[in-house]
Amino acid sequence: MLILSIILVSLVAIEHVYILIMEMFLWTKPRTLKVFGLEQEFAEQTKSMAANQGLYNGFLAAGLAFGLLHTNNEFGLQLQMFFLTCVLIAAVYGGLTVKRSILFVQGVPAFLALLSLQFI
Repeated sequence: MLILSIILVSLVAIEHVYILIMEMFLWTKPRTLKVFGLEQEFAEQTKSMAANQGLYNGFLAAGLAFGLLHTNNEFGLQLQMFFLTCVLIAAVYGGLTVKRSILFVQGVPAFLALLSLQFI
């Protein structure tokens, strides 16, 4: 179960690095517009806001990575649980207020990773 939890937590961290890249550096590019369902004009107007959101996603990824790599296993596990809970809460909020798919794309992986940590 340890290997599965490492894989799942790593996937959530990688997903948030990808979101960081899209929001901070690729916000006005066609692929990102399609992923987020945006119009070019709106993306241009919200570029700095999206970069700020991207930075927060980077903090989530960094926290998960720090938890995975921490030399104190118990503290590392607590960090992972904290940051996965943050991702899950953000996914629920985003799913209710912005776009339902956020709940599935970000919430389900975070929930599965958090669940896997319960069996270590």
